[in-house]
Amino acid sequence: MNINQARVIVTGGQSGLGQACVEALTAKGAQVVSWDIQAGGIFCDVTREESVKQALNQTIEKIGIPNVCIQCAGIAPAKRIVGKHGPMPLEEFSKVIQINLIGTFNVMRLVAEAMSSQIEMSKGVFIHTASVAAFEGQIGQAAYSASKGGVAALTLPAARELAQHGIRVNTIAPGLMATPMLFSMPDEVQVELAKNIPFPNRLGYPAEYAALAMHIIENEYINGETIRLDGGLRMTPR
Repeated sequence: MNINQARVIVTGGQSGLGQACVEALTAKGAQVVSWDIQAGGIFCDVTREESVKQALNQTIEKIGIPNVCIQCAGIAPAKRIVGKHGPMPLEEFSKVIQINLIGTFNVMRLVAEAMSSQIEMSKGVFIHTASVAAFEGQIGQAAYSASKGGVAALTLPAARELAQHGIRVNTIAPGLMATPMLFSMPDEVQVELAKNIPFPNRLGYPAEYAALAMHIIENEYINGETIRLDGGLRMTPR
């Protein structure tokens, strides 16, 4: 698919990785809409069916049936299973799963139905966002790792099932990226984390995520894959 023929939804498009995708794709001539709970794009709560349906209807009115959906909406709170104040509240674990995993699936199932109505043989591509924490989660990341592990595990069966509709499904698993989510950590923690990255020995740039997303859009033979984007990072327990 040529980028200038892409009609793109980006969830979480108002900041971080999603914003980088919106900017990069727009610069290359794609028609792009941002779905977010933040102001500036089309409002969408990915966990709610009616919210996604309304956002999809607004998108179709604006740019037509989407043929690309990049999912960057997510949260990454850190909390131990058993902490100083007792066990992690169940609702806090559930919230992370609800947004990161169920939200991803909710958007995919509804957008895929719209995509499948197109007449083209190659009808579209989903690009989901997992994390290296799906494979090497750290202490305090039980909920986040479980949610992102679910996104990674969803990739292949979804790609196999949606192949009959001419729709591809891929996932990017970023490492330590220079986004507001990571910048919320103390400076000394950011520096310490960056030391573990083999090469380049720095945080990843959101623009590098966007560049990989654009390559996946253009390269139709990439399907059913979870691709790490991490500078060779393999996180050890800390």
